[in-house]
Amino acid sequence: MKQPFAKALHIIKQLKAHGHDAYFVGGAVRDFLLRRPIGDVDIATSALPEEVMRIFPKTIGVGVEHGTVMVLHEGTPYEVTTFRTEGKYEDYRRPQSVTFVRSLHEDLKRRDFTMNAIAMDERGQIIDPFAGQEAIKMKIIQTVGDAKERFSEDALRMMRALRFVSQLGFYLSEETKEAIQELAPLLVHISVERITVEFEKLLQGAYSQEALALLVETNLYKYMPGLSEKRAQLEQLASYNWKLLTERAEYWGLFAYLLDVQQTLIPFLRLWKLPNQLIKEVQAILNILAEIKQNNDWTKERLYRYGLAHALSAEKIRSLLNGEKIDINMAKLRQLFDSLPIKERKELAINGNDLMTWFNKRGGPWIAEMLTLVENAIISGKIENNKEQIRRWLAQCSQKHEENY
Repeated sequence: MKQPFAKALHIIKQLKAHGHDAYFVGGAVRDFLLRRPIGDVDIATSALPEEVMRIFPKTIGVGVEHGTVMVLHEGTPYEVTTFRTEGKYEDYRRPQSVTFVRSLHEDLKRRDFTMNAIAMDERGQIIDPFAGQEAIKMKIIQTVGDAKERFSEDALRMMRALRFVSQLGFYLSEETKEAIQELAPLLVHISVERITVEFEKLLQGAYSQEALALLVETNLYKYMPGLSEKRAQLEQLASYNWKLLTERAEYWGLFAYLLDVQQTLIPFLRLWKLPNQLIKEVQAILNILAEIKQNNDWTKERLYRYGLAHALSAEKIRSLLNGEKIDINMAKLRQLFDSLPIKERKELAINGNDLMTWFNKRGGPWIAEMLTLVENAIISGKIENNKEQIRRWLAQCSQKHEENY
């Protein structure tokens, strides 16, 4: 059996040895059938949570009330969840109740899409009561049962459908698309944090352009943070090759740039509940982009001031917007950075203590200003990063300043 299923097989065998049914389920089985890299391996079982915890020596009750126990095996955590059915959903987000059952079929029946409602036993045999394999073959995203019912249970499933379009290159079935168009307003009941997680995965998918177009076509965008009045801008998103980006800040940087929210950037990004550090990175990238977007106007001084990481991200977005060769431009930028005599302030041959000694002055803002002056002189080639040469140059600068005044 293929890894990582083989490593998790011990858990299946132990559950069966104690008289319980157990199967691999969910995304791992789907990705196995798609021959994609397999992520977390989840297991569904007829064993109740307390029975699972008695069988395995190392467990964590991460969601016992919903039937989930984390089993630790050879250093790897596995979610083991009891077969269950769910009662009516409240707030279009979570079920009012969960009922543990002994039927795999009933458990698979509650899942979102047919491609995710497939199980595999310890011998590698596939259990597929809802034609999930056929959906995978046809590249169709189809809900298990009635689409409106599935989306009314958990409105985030509409975002998940588009996220799978982006990640897998699949298509929405007509029933699924029509249900999303009709029930899109239910997305307002979903927390911003959950929407943001799905949206970021959508942006990072290999087929994000198709998914972004669907975001507009289905009207889901109207119920996402800060997007209700941005249809025209959103329609332009699908014309750019998002898969050329690699960093989280780059995705949000291009997104914010194309939405033309630079003047309200921080409030806009906070609507999405993004962490402060990420917001700062996006702001830095867009500030650089504003300086160099007209042409590839990179100087050593600018590159040193920006730092390589932010500069590369800004250049990647600039090249993408202009339809230029990203790899070539990035290579030129790295080459320019490599030519810098110093890469950051800590490489300076002097520090604040040297300045206070030379000028016989106490510390203050003037030190940072003086260090910046020295940095610029070194970067521009006026002086070398040599302590004595810097001292003499500063003395000359000071003398000229006194003569002028």
